[in-house]
Amino acid sequence: MKKEIFTLWDDPDSTKIRFYPAESKRGGGTVVIFAGGGYYFRAPYEETDYALRLNEYGLNTFTVDYRVAPDRFPLPLLDARRAVRFVRKNAERFRIDPHKVAVMGSSAGGHLAALTSTYREPIAGEGVDDLDGIDCLPDAAILCYPVTTLCEEHRHKKTASNLLGEKESELAAALSPDRIADEKTPPTFLWHTANDELVPVLNSLRYAERLAAYGVPYEMHIFPDGRHGLGLAEEQPHVAVWTELLRKWLISYGWME
Repeated sequence: MKKEIFTLWDDPDSTKIRFYPAESKRGGGTVVIFAGGGYYFRAPYEETDYALRLNEYGLNTFTVDYRVAPDRFPLPLLDARRAVRFVRKNAERFRIDPHKVAVMGSSAGGHLAALTSTYREPIAGEGVDDLDGIDCLPDAAILCYPVTTLCEEHRHKKTASNLLGEKESELAAALSPDRIADEKTPPTFLWHTANDELVPVLNSLRYAERLAAYGVPYEMHIFPDGRHGLGLAEEQPHVAVWTELLRKWLISYGWME
């Protein structure tokens, strides 16, 4: 498994981004991946496994060690935006199209991917160098059983509290993608299971409803059964087809052959 590791900031101990090149590249698109973990850890199988599967499909990929609790908002979003900018700036080096940069995330990582796609207010920590002048809005989003609300009854409480801490009541609505997505939100691929016991499927359904209201293209798959955190879902073949559905979706957008 080939990979290169870079830091997103000048400090060598800062947030890392890992580049996974495809051995047989079949397209100019790339995917920047944020693992889930409730904003208090990052589940390896929701980043490395995804990166390698997409490599098999012919896409170069990246995973990001974004900051988690006790670090709070805006630091995870600062890292996510920085990652998109870093990839675009180095597009020629990584042999990717800077206009075909998708973000991908599961659970809380799905929240971060959706937030990167919808929240466009400036945040503390930006503007430190020329890299921050590059557009950080992704060209597509891939959301796997995502958290899309921080303030509704169907939210995942730990995700909200770990990200926002004492400011949860103050910031939750403004940082809920299902409330702030608009016509500038990029095309989105979503999947979820109907009986997810930790992050209710309403998170995906309400987000899709919001995208539909603004005319944003999306594809959504709701599978009838499966625990939260399935990842590639190899234990459930019926659900595991989501990666093949994603491959076809990416082909339809010209991201890969």
